[in-house]
Order: sequence, then structure tokens, then C-alpha cells
Amino acid sequence: MQELLGLPVQASAHAAEIDQMIVILHWLMLALFVGWGIFFVYTLIRFRASANPKADYQGVKSHVSTYLEVAVALVEAVILVAFAIPAWTTRVNAFPPEDGATVVHLIAKQFAWHSVYAGPDGRFGRRDASLITPANEIGLDRSDPNGADDIYTINQLNLPVDTPVIVYLSSMDVIHSFAINSMRVKQDAIPGIETPVWFEPTMEGDFQINCSQLCGLGHYRMRGAVTVMNAGNFQNFLDEETARLAAD
Repeated sequence: MQELLGLPVQASAHAAEIDQMIVILHWLMLALFVGWGIFFVYTLIRFRASANPKADYQGVKSHVSTYLEVAVALVEAVILVAFAIPAWTTRVNAFPPEDGATVVHLIAKQFAWHSVYAGPDGRFGRRDASLITPANEIGLDRSDPNGADDIYTINQLNLPVDTPVIVYLSSMDVIHSFAINSMRVKQDAIPGIETPVWFEPTMEGDFQINCSQLCGLGHYRMRGAVTVMNAGNFQNFLDEETARLAAD
């Protein structure tokens, strides 16, 4: 069914759950489409003018349509209560502990994604708008002891496989929307608000970050790369960036 619907590869732990809801909804929509289509054709034939030259002002006395509408509402309620709300609750409330996850601050700015990782001290430094320059687009304060070793990348998000990821999203200008289709992740980045979102990559490889919210004339080119790698390669990435910072 995933191939039939043209869905992307499932590259996160919760992707199958999301796809299950999509498949159920498609089956419901198919049933409604076929059912109402048959009913429409039936009414065209049953109540055609030649067979009913005089209008019947009593109307339909059957309650079948009411029963069908109630049945559809019940199916929708089951999908909402049994599938959608539990999935939403897990994504919103059941965050993993940060000490066992990869924590990234992701800042959206027309028209790029800026990633910040805590350095060896495990603490994020502050950002200050007064420090923004062409070489420091998000105003990282390297004079802050907590921020001197922060690792910073643009349009490149590196993540370890089979490890929860907590992304703190923010925006420096307009509303953007962080989306990794293969991870079944999508969350708005709103100015003035830091929004956490979490997921767990389960497949190594290269994926794409899209901005799914129209954010300006350069919206079409606001794409970033996600590279999911094994734990050893991810640690090598952190070590190499830390060494590069120390050498500067």
C-alpha cells in the first residue's frame, strides 16, 4: 500500500504509524467516494422526471442516509481517538530525556536552515542579534563560555541512526515550516517561539529538509540536507568540527 500511495521511504521510528493512519483514511475516502457515487447514480435513475412527473412533497421517509452518516462519523471518531490522538500525544508530550538524545537548535532564516550543536561541554551558548554579520548569520556569541565550542552548520543536519533527536525550532524572520518527508516530520518555525520536535531516524542515508510554508521569493530554494550516519561517524563529525574550532 505504501508503494501504491507513492509515500516516501519510512526512515523514522514513527513513520509506519503515520502511514497506517494515511492508509486508513484513504480506504475511508475510497468507500465514501464509491458509496456516494453509487447513491448519486441511483438517485438520477430512481427519481428521473419521466418516472416521477409529479413532485412528491412528502419527501424521503427512510433513515438509511442518517444511519450511514452516523456510521461514517463513528469511523472518523475511531480514527481520531484510536490512532491520531495517541500519535499526537507521543510526539508532543512523550519527549525522550535529553541526555540520551541528540539535541540540535535549528534556526530558520530566509532562505536557509542553520543548525547548532552543543560542543563538548554539552551546553548551548547564547545568540545575540547585535552580533549578526555576513559570517555569523544567527548571531552566535563565541565570547560566551558555553558557546565557544558550539558546532554550527548551514543547510546540513547530521544525525546518528537509531538515536532520538530533539530539534528546537525557531525563526529569525517569518514563519517557516521544517519538513523531512521521509521521517514523517513537519513543524512550523515561528518567530519569537522555540518549538521542540522529536523523532528517531532508523535508516542511514541522505534525506532532504524542505520548507513547506511559503516564506518569500526564495522559498523554492530553502532546502537543506539531512545525513543519517552510524554513531561512530557522527562522533567523528563532532570531533572534527571541535578540532576545527580550536584551530581557528
